Amino acid sequence: MSMLKSNMAGARIAVLAVRNEKIFHIKDLANLWGITDSHLLRITLSRYVKNELLYPIYRGFYSLTSIKDCDPLLLGAKAIHTFSYLTLESILFREGYVSKKIEDYTFVGEKNKRFSIGEFKFTCRQLNIRFLYNSEGIKQNNGVMEANAERAIADMLYFNPRYHFDRPIDWKKIQLMQKKIGYPLTLNRYDTTEG
Repeated sequence: MSMLKSNMAGARIAVLAVRNEKIFHIKDLANLWGITDSHLLRITLSRYVKNELLYPIYRGFYSLTSIKDCDPLLLGAKAIHTFSYLTLESILFREGYVSKKIEDYTFVGEKNKRFSIGEFKFTCRQLNIRFLYNSEGIKQNNGVMEANAERAIADMLYFNPRYHFDRPIDWKKIQLMQKKIGYPLTLNRYDTTEG
């Protein structure tokens, strides 16, 4: 790279670094760098990949680090590219409500989607937007929206009212969560004990 191109590349990568983000879609890069010419953008990205300033994840999706060094949850959330949050089996396993770990990181979002990036596998289940955008029981954790345990249980019951949990559940909390989200109530579950 020539000195001028090297300085420009350094400035562009610096713009990314100060954002405290590592994963970008091509449109994000065009906006951040102020590049409106798609041909120039593709040439620029090709050079940056060749010089290992950026790493391709897949077409139109890049990272400042190699895929193996990316946080898989952030990678999945960014790849979904619309509002989504981590829930269902991923949260239920983490919180001890199911004992069998599944391979996929499980999200809910606007569309069904199943995909892999490198060694990581992801599933996004479509959730009605009326429920999806209800923020009850959802928080941000390291750039990824995640359900708490009660929200993940309520989400699972929405998809599968007969789902088996491996540890006892405070059904009053779940009923309250279902009401706050607007989910149908699973009345037959409230008087049962699991475990």
